[in-house]
Amino acid sequence: MSKDALKLHVQALPSQPGVYQFYDNQERIIYVGKAKNLKNRVSSYFRKQLDSRKTQRLVKNISLIKHIVVPTESDALILENTLIKEHQPRYNILLRDDKTYPWICIKKEAFPRVFTTRKIQKDGSEYFGPFTNFKTVRLLMNLIQELYPLRNCSYDLRPKSIETKNYKVCLEYHIGNCLGACVGEQSESDYDHQIREIRALLRGNFSKAIQGFQQKMSIAADRLDFEEAQKQKSKIEILTNYQSKSAVVSATISNVDVCSVISDEQTAYVNYLHVAYGSIVRFHNMEIKKKLEESDEDVLRVV
Repeated sequence: MSKDALKLHVQALPSQPGVYQFYDNQERIIYVGKAKNLKNRVSSYFRKQLDSRKTQRLVKNISLIKHIVVPTESDALILENTLIKEHQPRYNILLRDDKTYPWICIKKEAFPRVFTTRKIQKDGSEYFGPFTNFKTVRLLMNLIQELYPLRNCSYDLRPKSIETKNYKVCLEYHIGNCLGACVGEQSESDYDHQIREIRALLRGNFSKAIQGFQQKMSIAADRLDFEEAQKQKSKIEILTNYQSKSAVVSATISNVDVCSVISDEQTAYVNYLHVAYGSIVRFHNMEIKKKLEESDEDVLRVV
């Protein structure tokens, strides 16, 4: 594609959040970027004055531009991170593994621990995220810890171990952050009930928690304890902000293909997405010439 053709293509980009990919003349991805406004961001590469020689070299090597629109800037950030790690484009400064985004893990074990991690292990544990806002994940974990007295020790809490290993309660028990599952003072069924509520919260079901905070806020306001009322209001705002996050999924949902089609009598236009760990990792836009009397379902079966 010529530079003039590229500029025309850029002018047709949408003014929405998304991710753009630059390809060289061998159809290799050489750069992946995110944008709050795709049209404005990609247009900036084709101005007469560029900031650096690296950017100048990048633009000279662009032969094709592809893009994908996403609902929010946070989604664009997640998708950019995923694509950079998958394709390792030449002109990207690669995001190091220790800088990847955090997840919240519910460990697969008796009396499961709940904690943040940057690495996903295929051990049957559940992972929720990733979170691009580090403050949000910290506040959410603090909120979970305040709502639910969970253990954070690494003891083996299978029934036989609890009976035979003579565990001692720790400081967390004495200050009320743990109910002493290690010494049999909390049943596994009671603990699992807490985990089910946490799992629902992480999947986006906040109504019960929000109602509880609203009740506490009203009680505090009635007794003129405005500091406490403000604390409860802040928790509601944290949950509401988290609830608005567009993609909170279990990391075990992988290898999902999503297709949509719009067609007329002669042509079908197909959008294809491949989702892994809650992120779009591949996408294609296809224009397909339809056969006589071919339905959209027939087209998708071919795709």
